[in-house]
Amino acid sequence: MPHIVFDGPVDLEELQKTFKPIVDTSNNIVKIKEMYVNSRKNNAFFPTLTIDETTQEFLIELLTGDSKTTIRLLPLTDPKKTDLVKYSLVLVSQLVSNLDPSLKITKTNLQEYLRGRQIC
Repeated sequence: MPHIVFDGPVDLEELQKTFKPIVDTSNNIVKIKEMYVNSRKNNAFFPTLTIDETTQEFLIELLTGDSKTTIRLLPLTDPKKTDLVKYSLVLVSQLVSNLDPSLKITKTNLQEYLRGRQIC
């Protein structure tokens, strides 16, 4: 399962305040138009649409705790893991990096999609 793990927590309320919809047409189409945060402020969902050789709708999940933040595909939606689906996770990771540039990626299986991001 594709994932990106950061070395600290993310303030989801602040991320939601700064969230702007993403529409990336540079490599087919990725749309991430909304962000939903649970009441405990430790979990966020990003409804995502990708259009390449197939059209897929799925949820990206962001889980944050005291010591780490994980971005992954919500297992219940289970899209085909195309390059564009993996790239959509990177787009969400960029939201996290823009909010808190001090956070570092500690684990991922998406190295080739993260071009230029420092991985510890």
